[in-house]
Amino acid sequence: MACILKRKSIIAVSSVAAFLFVIIFRLTNEVNFPLILNCFGQTDVKWMLFSDKQKRPLRTHYGYINIKTQEPLQLDCDVCAIVSNSGQMAGQKVGIEIDQSSCIWRMNNAPTKGYEEDVGKKTTIRVVSHTSVPLLLKNPEYFFKEANSTVYVIWGPFRNMRKDGNGIVYNMLKKAVDSYPNAKIYVTTEKRMSYCDGVFKEETGKDRVQSGSYLSTGWFTLILAMDACYGIHVYGMINDTYCKSEAFRKVPYHYYEPGRDECDEYFLHENAPYGGHRFITEKKVFAKWAKKHTIIFTHPNWTLS
Repeated sequence: MACILKRKSIIAVSSVAAFLFVIIFRLTNEVNFPLILNCFGQTDVKWMLFSDKQKRPLRTHYGYINIKTQEPLQLDCDVCAIVSNSGQMAGQKVGIEIDQSSCIWRMNNAPTKGYEEDVGKKTTIRVVSHTSVPLLLKNPEYFFKEANSTVYVIWGPFRNMRKDGNGIVYNMLKKAVDSYPNAKIYVTTEKRMSYCDGVFKEETGKDRVQSGSYLSTGWFTLILAMDACYGIHVYGMINDTYCKSEAFRKVPYHYYEPGRDECDEYFLHENAPYGGHRFITEKKVFAKWAKKHTIIFTHPNWTLS
């Protein structure tokens, strides 16, 4: 009798164990871990199993520090829409499409009011050059109060971003946060700036400083977006051959400013002996990245060879 009870007990325990094994196996196999786009920069990824976010990692980006809290940026997006400031955006009427993206990225002080039909009205992240900070501060009520849900990522050299009281741009941003405590303003660390310079040298074979060039806001935007987004859709950015192609379209450098021609500006910067952005060189690199990451360029469309 005792032998029979012992045998039943073993069978019962084995059945429970088998049942639990099946459940665990099915749960773990239902988790489709996406490809982490962390090729550029260090990203801390924490997976949350068996939750509503089992397909979404929480990403912490240590190269970007909140001015108020001194905490690193936490940003995770599905499909990102990066909206160029180019005059190519004028008349495209893709505003509704852009606003349907999980995260909408804009650069510098590019406005949406009055241009919603073409560029959309939502802004999740705004990447800003240190030289464009004064343009934001001309309208702080909009940028830091009305649009206070936007995350601002400010990039700039150490001399302007230092925290010891001698960083001119950092001091401006600190005052803005004091006046608008709900503003989400992050600045790049010195290490992150060096990293982005290193990527430029690795991709082009040229030292940025020695070549007398400055990285563009588009460069910093793409590098952060590749860390934070599962897919990227870039609107309105021309490729490196566009200005010499038959499809060339004469448009202003910015969709919100008449005057300067985009291609003239590109050639001027590319050939400047010192102080220019290497827009054309950068676009060649962007095309290379698009072959390794989920990045598409439209309006105009890019053909990746």
